[in-house]
Amino acid sequence: MRFYSLNDRKHTSDFENAVVRGLAPDKGLYFPERIERLPDSFFDQLADLDKEEIALRVIRPYIGTEIPEDELLKIIKRSLDFDFPVVPLNENISVLELFHGPTMAFKDVGAGFMAGCLGYFIKKGNLGNVTVLVATSGDTGGAVAHGFLGVEGIDVVILYPKGKVSEVQEKQLTSPGRNISALEVEGTFDDCQAMVKKAFLDEAITTQRKLTSANSINLARWLPQMFYYFLAYQQLKVNAKPVFSVPSGNFGNICAGILANAMGLPVSHFVAANNRNDTVVDFMRTGKYKSRKSVQTISNAMDVGDPSNFVRVLEIFQQEFSQLKNKFSAYSYDDEATKKAIKEVFSEYDYLMDPHGAVGYLGLKDFLKDHPQYQGVFLETAHPVKFLETVEEVIGEKVPLPEEIKDLMTKQKKSLQIKTYEDLKGFLLDE
Repeated sequence: MRFYSLNDRKHTSDFENAVVRGLAPDKGLYFPERIERLPDSFFDQLADLDKEEIALRVIRPYIGTEIPEDELLKIIKRSLDFDFPVVPLNENISVLELFHGPTMAFKDVGAGFMAGCLGYFIKKGNLGNVTVLVATSGDTGGAVAHGFLGVEGIDVVILYPKGKVSEVQEKQLTSPGRNISALEVEGTFDDCQAMVKKAFLDEAITTQRKLTSANSINLARWLPQMFYYFLAYQQLKVNAKPVFSVPSGNFGNICAGILANAMGLPVSHFVAANNRNDTVVDFMRTGKYKSRKSVQTISNAMDVGDPSNFVRVLEIFQQEFSQLKNKFSAYSYDDEATKKAIKEVFSEYDYLMDPHGAVGYLGLKDFLKDHPQYQGVFLETAHPVKFLETVEEVIGEKVPLPEEIKDLMTKQKKSLQIKTYEDLKGFLLDE
């Protein structure tokens, strides 16, 4: 399988090079030259397959022989070494829990998968040391720090916006040490992401360091997110064609779901549930894309004003706005609506959502008002304890802390504060 740049189709790459580079030389995101449609027999057998077999069948067409099957299966097993339960709330609303991994966020799968792929490529080749440079609005940082911790030949540099991540999230990305460095940026996630993209194009850096990204712009972070949707579908009613409502920030997760659908997974519709960062909501209303500065919300992992992966969504639909609208809707909600949803679901169903899951619930609920015939699933992308102050204030109760979180909170924060791109450049060149 070859992958082309979404800025220039003439530039193509194999999987290994695309993963190592992160972005194409022209700053474009990589996209598969074709979308493999899975045979009907695969879906007929789905109920009897284990999650590793499902994941292998789904991801194999995009990796080909670049990673031997036995090695790929090892990577998959490590990445999926926890549960992905679908929990029903009522007859037509269920929640897919994606927070049972080591950092209690959905990004554990992609971070673990990418770490496995990159580790394999480093061991087999002559890459030398690789620096993973990543911006985070919350959960990516912790997942990447855990996934790459101690991986030989890899240094990780994480940029995060000062004061705009939760205490648990900050501890997860600043406390590991070893080959993980955390840079605390005066600014927003968009500022962090802009610095990362600029560094990839800075020859003064790239001649000294081999850089790659672990954001969802990287193929090895983006593609394995398809697994969630197949695993959810396996647990639903026979012949269900569900609607998935996905809390959306950089749009990698929902884009992976749409790719899974293009591969044959029966899905009726996708709902992008957004907080006040509603760039895509406006696009769906006007047909004109206009990025903006992100604003801070209680669902901070979605505080993205210019979502990188939306170009991949458009590519799947071949830039046809009418096709997109038939399969895709977008809604946005402010913090007050989010808090109200957390309280409502806790009171009515005795189920505690985090702020991101609450936005997903609201998006699904609004869609089902006009389409009550569908079975809906919203994604709960992080454990509520990662946003303890917010959820405890809303429900008026203390939330028990898992032992791993109690241990985490005793660890020391280690970060370097930076303000400008030149500060980042200086750090990368001095290290």
